[in-house]
Amino acid sequence: MFYQIKIILPFPTISTRFSMTFDEKTAIKTVLVLGGAYAGSRAIRILSEGIPKGWRIVLVDRNTHINHVYIFPRLAVLPGHEQKGFVPLDKLLDSERKQDLYLHAAVQSVHSSHVVLDRSFPNKGIPTQELHFDYLIYALGSRLPAPLDLWGSHPGSGSMSYKAPAMLRPYNGTKKEGMAWLKAHQDVIKGSGSVLVVGGGALGIQFAADISAIYPDKTITLLHSRQRLLPRFDEKMHTEILDTLQASDIQVILGERLDMNSTSDTVIKTNEQGQRIVRTMQGREVVADLILLCTGQKPNTHFISEMDSRCVNPRDGLAHVLSTMQLGVLSPPSAFSSECTTPAMSESSSLSNSDILSPEKELEEALAQVALAEADENNAGFAPSDLPKDSEETVEKEITPYPNIFVIGDAADAFGAIPAGHTAYYQGEVAARNILRLIRRSKHEVNSSEMNILKEEPMESYEPGLPVIKVSLGLVGIKSVYQVNGVVGTSNDGIPDLNAAAIWGCFGYEVNGDEEMYI
Repeated sequence: MFYQIKIILPFPTISTRFSMTFDEKTAIKTVLVLGGAYAGSRAIRILSEGIPKGWRIVLVDRNTHINHVYIFPRLAVLPGHEQKGFVPLDKLLDSERKQDLYLHAAVQSVHSSHVVLDRSFPNKGIPTQELHFDYLIYALGSRLPAPLDLWGSHPGSGSMSYKAPAMLRPYNGTKKEGMAWLKAHQDVIKGSGSVLVVGGGALGIQFAADISAIYPDKTITLLHSRQRLLPRFDEKMHTEILDTLQASDIQVILGERLDMNSTSDTVIKTNEQGQRIVRTMQGREVVADLILLCTGQKPNTHFISEMDSRCVNPRDGLAHVLSTMQLGVLSPPSAFSSECTTPAMSESSSLSNSDILSPEKELEEALAQVALAEADENNAGFAPSDLPKDSEETVEKEITPYPNIFVIGDAADAFGAIPAGHTAYYQGEVAARNILRLIRRSKHEVNSSEMNILKEEPMESYEPGLPVIKVSLGLVGIKSVYQVNGVVGTSNDGIPDLNAAAIWGCFGYEVNGDEEMYI
């Protein structure tokens, strides 16, 4: 067996393509964070605690509120809780650090030492759309599957409703628009007599279970292309979920794919009851007034690809990163994943894993710094000494041309880590601490003797743990099934909104009632 091991240099060489410069008119340097959700918010917290004088943190986000996407599947079905999924961004930055900025803007392009935004902020000292940085944390996540893609044209886009929903204004990043979008999605589901959910990841499972619990008279079908639900996890997860879904009268079809030709609006086939009929590739007919395509979560890495296509894996759209979470360049001979290859991430034929993890207690605990798993027990990589004796070992030094750019969260090919809030959280920690290390190494921050010590200090590496997941299985008994540290179990949480208030506390808001979550 052949292994290739890449050793990350503790002090990356800065290429001629990157210059550690900043606005010559100011003496302040910038750490720019793109995206303020699970990964970006944690990175900001770490940076705020250790960044020296003369530096500022700038957060850019196209949303006015953090989208707590892990409860969106429930909020898109269950009325009355929409406000809980949008948490204000204003408390992410330390109020004592007056130099730090939050910019409500969309990114138009990313470059090695600056980004271009869709607007300028003269009142905040940003006179043009060009914003220069010394370090960049790229935490733009991924685009959600169609049934939860708020940035689509309307709540039915990609959902293929036989009865077309009313068109709404496109979502432009505000809480008011987001709440309206979720309410409209609830109406689309309510008005559909039969629902076909395509994709047996966590999102599809939760949608099917929740719709069945709220509307028990609807015909619900879950179609999954594989023979197992959540195949990356223990088979006990599949068994527990399948038994629960079938007990709720949900038809589960495994090992078949939807024939997209049968979903065409030009020729609609209906049964005697007026319900639309679609079919699988195997010819099975399924009633489906509404189709929810719960596959196709796509990493938001197009800005990186446009800057340097060598940095993005064309196979899955993920950005190649070093173990330090710095942006790297794929080796020319292959377009495979980062240092350690891992099993495929996809649950279906889509580009990316369709498992949109639920807003589980595990995630909330992770965001509250209660570890879900010990990293040293769940090391997904290996050291040279762990290699089999008969293996061929090749050691290669990987030097990135972008040592000042860090990619974290769903956009990063992080050595097999599942795309989830708790993994993004820890990647944010690693990236932020490494940036603080690099800042301390600057000749402006330390003397020569300290510099020698810092150069010998290795950069911190991210090591993913075992996959962790918790999937809500409807509102009857509020049952959930989870897998943590390889152990599968069930719980009855008893909270219809999936304990949304807990995540508000992690983002700086302590709320004591539903009415306090309308801000």
